[in-house]
Amino acid sequence: MGTIVADPDSKFPQMKKMLKDPSDPDAHKELEKKVFYMNLYMFFGILWICQFLKAKTQFITMVSASTYYFNSDKENEGHAELDLAVQFTYKFHIGSLAFGSFIIAVIEFIKWCFLVVAEYAAQASGENKVVKIVIRVAECCITCLEKICDYINKAAYSYMAVSGDGFCKSAWNGFLLNMKHAMKFAFANFLAQGFIFLGKLGIVVINLVFLYLIMKLRGDIEEVGAYGWMVPAFVVGSITYIAASVFLGLFDETVLALVTSLCVDIDLNGKPKYGPPTFHETFDNIIGEDSDDDAAKNHYKGRKKNRDDDRNDIN
Repeated sequence: MGTIVADPDSKFPQMKKMLKDPSDPDAHKELEKKVFYMNLYMFFGILWICQFLKAKTQFITMVSASTYYFNSDKENEGHAELDLAVQFTYKFHIGSLAFGSFIIAVIEFIKWCFLVVAEYAAQASGENKVVKIVIRVAECCITCLEKICDYINKAAYSYMAVSGDGFCKSAWNGFLLNMKHAMKFAFANFLAQGFIFLGKLGIVVINLVFLYLIMKLRGDIEEVGAYGWMVPAFVVGSITYIAASVFLGLFDETVLALVTSLCVDIDLNGKPKYGPPTFHETFDNIIGEDSDDDAAKNHYKGRKKNRDDDRNDIN
């Protein structure tokens, strides 16, 4: 990119700087501008790659959960086809996942650029309260937009796992399906978040208890003191929480995929036709095994009675 020369203005003789032409200071400014834009490009690339890897993991989990649902019925429990999920991901939907992750990466890139510019603006304003409030409000709006797009992406992936459509069509149909069965999705998401929180909390507590018992048996508690074991406890608790978040995060995508499969099943068949036997047992206990048939019969009888009454009136 240029010539690396010693920096005569630096207090440290080992410091270097890169010049396009050592005799032309304007060329150096031009090179710094190019490096700045290249850094922005690389930073966006990192965001996109991270979101892409996350999207692939989510989609593989959702396809596996969907195949488990549709391979099961009232009499038999099927299995999740992980190999088919990997094949679908890399063979048919890699472009859709890249596009969906690109949208989230763009929003995250805008958010980080805004945070940097906002920090400079806050410093230039002399820590003005009004400027801080405006920055916080804008940050909340960008974060809200990011959360909405992330949920739409998940809805698109879950619908794509069932239908096999492209990203845009799946995003629209997944959004409509969420609106049609809003209560089912909201209730399932609430339960999933509750179980995930309890799982994280339980795993962290169990690991900390084991840490305390091991240190107690080794005599480390007496050596470091009553409060000395807090440092290893903090380290172990942090690592445990991160590991639990990574593994239990798949539970959220699994629930979303199963609820999407259920809603598609209901829309196609009127009542759930697929799903494991335990699901049908619970569903029949809540709704009633013959509730749909009874409702249809009562509706038909009511219409027939009205027609007979109309004929009697005419006569």
